[in-house]
Amino acid sequence: MNENLIEALSKQKIFPIIRSNNPDTVVNTVEALLKGGLKIMEVNVEAPRIYDAISSVSKHADICAGGIITAMQAHAAIAAGAKCFSSPIFHMNLVKLSKDKKIPYIAGTSTANEAYEAWKARIPLVKIYPVTALGGPLYIEDLMRPMPFLSVMPQGNVKLSEVKSYIDAGARAVGVGRDLYEGYSYSEITERVKEAILKL
Repeated sequence: MNENLIEALSKQKIFPIIRSNNPDTVVNTVEALLKGGLKIMEVNVEAPRIYDAISSVSKHADICAGGIITAMQAHAAIAAGAKCFSSPIFHMNLVKLSKDKKIPYIAGTSTANEAYEAWKARIPLVKIYPVTALGGPLYIEDLMRPMPFLSVMPQGNVKLSEVKSYIDAGARAVGVGRDLYEGYSYSEITERVKEAILKL
């Protein structure tokens, strides 16, 4: 399951990131994304009750628990049914937990050195965050040129319309948050996803 999930995400290319402390909003957004054709998505653990939402939707979608920075949070996410967990940081405690539980850990890095260290720790997909502040697709190109073996996923204020530029720059998948759903109805989210998939 470990590598298979990452391979599936590489094919999906768009990695939706849902941030809300309202479990109902999370559940409805997941359903809208599923209807649009995205099966793997991140649900940021904004509050403890979000674990209940993860538990509810993990039967239909492959959920990555986001914003995980402690082992306690990771254990709670796995218990709720998360298939992987993602963090804004790269921490060896989380690497160890990932290996013990055989569940992918998407580690957050910013610099070339951090990305390389995460790769050496056998992280299957390295998050580059916050990519827009770091320089966008050009930063990914610059990062990948000397290290084409890296498997990266840029994230951080990325627009849906920018996904292809990041993929062309060498990213395996691209994390898209607010731009995917904020200000849109659930049916509009579904349509936006369908359109975006067609353009990739």
